[in-house]
Amino acid sequence: MTTTAQATGAVGSRRLPGWAPWAVLGASLVASLGLGMLGETGPSVAGVLLVGTLIFVVALTATSLIVEGERYAKDRLATTLVTVAFLLALVPLVSVVWTVLANGVGALSAEFFTTDMVGVFGQDSGGGIYHAMIGTLYVTGIAAAISIPLGIFTAIYLVEYGGGRIKRAITLLVDVMTGIPSIVAGLFAYSLFLLIFGPAYRSALIGGIALAVLMTPVVVRSVEEMLRLVPNELREAAYALGVPKWLTIVKVVLRTAVAGITTGVMIAIARVTGETAPLLITVGLANNVNYDAFDGRIATLPVYVYRQYAQGGASVDRAWGAALTLIAIVMLLNLIARLVSRYFSPKGIS
Repeated sequence: MTTTAQATGAVGSRRLPGWAPWAVLGASLVASLGLGMLGETGPSVAGVLLVGTLIFVVALTATSLIVEGERYAKDRLATTLVTVAFLLALVPLVSVVWTVLANGVGALSAEFFTTDMVGVFGQDSGGGIYHAMIGTLYVTGIAAAISIPLGIFTAIYLVEYGGGRIKRAITLLVDVMTGIPSIVAGLFAYSLFLLIFGPAYRSALIGGIALAVLMTPVVVRSVEEMLRLVPNELREAAYALGVPKWLTIVKVVLRTAVAGITTGVMIAIARVTGETAPLLITVGLANNVNYDAFDGRIATLPVYVYRQYAQGGASVDRAWGAALTLIAIVMLLNLIARLVSRYFSPKGIS
């Protein structure tokens, strides 16, 4: 017993202190800065961080190997690599959010959200995004109304009922639709209505159908994966109690997977909310509010941002403000998804 305690104490005494990684990180950055100063152009922030990270990974792993042994050195190497990968993934996200915030906050005002672009030309100041917000809600709402039921029912069929050639054909079709470029979806919707109503017809309905083509496979794939995660024991328990299959799916399977389904649907909505190419073809651009979703051109936030930024001058500020609003709408949708998952999913599932 004494020997075991001594061995345990000996192993514990070989661990690096908590401040050691931070000290190694600081020394690595200082060494990277020194190497940068030796160059002809001098150090750059990106270069110092990149070289410093490489030095940190090697130095911390080597120090841990000497002090703690091979096992802990491998653990620290894996932890460091995962942390570095996470921070690298955050770089573009933080950069985009910061850029949009810095350029878009100044354009936000009560007038910006309650006025349209009627009477505002080129470099004129004023104008707002009210008409574009209405158009975005119309187009996205139509796409969601089509894609969500179709995607959920298709996923239920594939997981609970499908088999044989029909299931393989549907799976292949969903896989193909997942890789369709957005411009192709816009051309499909435009061509469909061109044959029926003629080339002059524009409406939010066409844009909604174009976005539904892009949104449906995402809903199918996400819902399908969530349904497959539901344990078969829950289904078998319901069948043992005499519950019909359709009621088991409604009351047990969907109820259990509601958190993941909601998240997947919101991701699909966020995926199509910012699409620009299909909306340029199908709904065009308008300067006034159009409350008719079935006739007439209608403005949307992505197309509004594109058009205003292309004009330059004072229009660029409106473009940044609209882009910030679009990001805020997507974040709001994700917040709603989280709330739905929290309050409607069974305990232990969310």
